[in-house]
Amino acid sequence: MRETRVRHIQGDLQIVFDALFELGVIDPVLKMDWSTHIESLETDSFAIRRAVDIVNRCGADRQKLFLELGRLDAKTLEILAVEVAREYAGFHSRAVVH
Repeated sequence: MRETRVRHIQGDLQIVFDALFELGVIDPVLKMDWSTHIESLETDSFAIRRAVDIVNRCGADRQKLFLELGRLDAKTLEILAVEVAREYAGFHSRAVVH
């Protein structure tokens, strides 16, 4: 059975958000219907896992992260932006509850 679970982003989500914002990904994603991208998290798990692996390898190195993310296609960046939002929302809701 193939694993479809997305790995979590490790480290500072704000750094990833900032890189995606600088790449011009955030504003268009905010205007999109996220249901398509959320579905892509399940169906195109290889692309998102690859993107998350890149993010995790770059760590807090903003310049390297920006360079590596700039090599990804637009759809993968959009899916990554949705994943960042989901993880940030999950983190925030856990922090508020505790």
